[in-house]
Amino acid sequence: MGKLVSTLFVTLDGVYQAPGGPQEDTRGGFAHGGWSFPYADDDFGRFVNEVFARPRAFLLGRRTYDIFATYWPKVTDPADPVASKLNSLPKYVPSSTLTDPGWSGTTVLSGDLAEEVTALKERTDGEVQVHGSGALVRSLLGLGLVDTLHLLTFPVVLGSGFRLFPEGAAPTAFERTGGAVTGAGVSVQTYDVAGRPQYGEFGPPDRA
Repeated sequence: MGKLVSTLFVTLDGVYQAPGGPQEDTRGGFAHGGWSFPYADDDFGRFVNEVFARPRAFLLGRRTYDIFATYWPKVTDPADPVASKLNSLPKYVPSSTLTDPGWSGTTVLSGDLAEEVTALKERTDGEVQVHGSGALVRSLLGLGLVDTLHLLTFPVVLGSGFRLFPEGAAPTAFERTGGAVTGAGVSVQTYDVAGRPQYGEFGPPDRA
């Protein structure tokens, strides 16, 4: 059975909207698109290349799929570690409105999300990777279908935009399995999902 691995870019205040460019996602009048660009150094590039060395399939939210589909099919260099995988491996998009995807290798998942993604994991030998797609990742976490989260936190606060974990997100515990900080200050942390949070209490100090 495959693993579902999510890679997400967030700001210090938890915003995941439009990291890649000003016009990537302007919903809600978002004017801060492209906030990840100043931090794209060699360390960042190495991490991204390592991630894209491992997928066997991609699962993308509809908006992320549309953004990727307008860019990556035009990158035809077979040596490009990202484009070569995105263009050649199977891509799955949960959607009730996407009917005729133009990007080769795309399958629309129009049924029950839990059933469709569980079946996808069962038939995939290796990583099913989710990139971006914050709303989809929240849903998958709530369904208990995410195995690993690569969370890249950028040293910037925006004050507006769609946040990864807003009020009402499913309570989830994580176990840190690795991480580093890039030269530009991006905290790259890898977490395995560890079920629901555990709780306790700090009692008063013992008195002799």
